Amino acid sequence: MPLLRRVIGSVLRRVRQRQGRTLKEVATEAGVSLPYLSEVERGTKEASSEILAAICRALGLPMTDLLDLVRQELIVSQPVRPAGRFEVAQAHTPASPRAQARRGPTCSVSGRRPARVAAGGRPRTGLARMSARLFVTC
Repeated sequence: MPLLRRVIGSVLRRVRQRQGRTLKEVATEAGVSLPYLSEVERGTKEASSEILAAICRALGLPMTDLLDLVRQELIVSQPVRPAGRFEVAQAHTPASPRAQARRGPTCSVSGRRPARVAAGGRPRTGLARMSARLFVTC
């Protein structure tokens, strides 16, 4: 998973560049030094919420929009989880059949990672390593 400060910095840089503005313009308007803004955009400095708010004001970007853009970028950059054993179960069993009827059926999901090496000791293809079998039981 990428570092949050790097994702925030790349989003801020992309917004600034799309507006056709320079680092100096935005830094002056936000009240931060040019080197500091550069470090924030490169993801080497962890900016406080006050500094991020000042940069967002200077860019005319609501903080909620910045966070939405960061969220979208994090979703896109999420690595595929390796297949493994998973179990989703109900936290507690209802006390009565009436409560059970209200809650609906209890379902569980389990999966199994395929073997990484086929018979004979030869590695399988990447596709086989990434696939998994999922079983849903209700």
